[in-house]
Amino acid sequence: MGTILFLVVVVALILWIVGAYNGLIALKNQTVNAWKQIDVQLKRRHDLIPNLVNTVKGSMNFEKDTLDAVVSARSRAMQSGAGGDVKETAAAETALTGALGKLFVVMERYPDLKSSQNVRDLQEELSSTENKIAFARQFYNDVATGYNTKQQQFPTNLVAGLARAEIAELWEIEDKAEPAVPTVDLSLQKPQG
Repeated sequence: MGTILFLVVVVALILWIVGAYNGLIALKNQTVNAWKQIDVQLKRRHDLIPNLVNTVKGSMNFEKDTLDAVVSARSRAMQSGAGGDVKETAAAETALTGALGKLFVVMERYPDLKSSQNVRDLQEELSSTENKIAFARQFYNDVATGYNTKQQQFPTNLVAGLARAEIAELWEIEDKAEPAVPTVDLSLQKPQG
């Protein structure tokens, strides 16, 4: 009877270890996938920016510094994303968001740009992409938090080393002004007063 009880306890322990291990691996893979979803949206954003810059370049001859800042920020953002470091990518993308915001503010001074359908379409695409990036970041942070929590909880933390679980960095806003980035309306509609 004692041997059977011992075997039942050992089997239960082994099953629990396998379940905890597999659960951590599943959460780790979900975190990696959530990060890849951010990558997809950032690539889309990076691909749209040259189109916008080329579209406005001819009309903004005197704003070369602004255009150069956007192109430079895009290059840094693309390079930082290749390494997969969350903090580095977040910082580079925050700089790119700031450069784009300045570009949109400068574009307000050019009535021909505001009336261009191409510029409006590109702005709408970028705006849509920014929303998708925000949702992807939120999803990543949610999944990463679940993964981090699971590997720190007892008794799963006893298996975390076996599963090579590491704390996933969260995407944090480095620039405290980012949440307050103004919305720029390039349409010809006059504000209702």
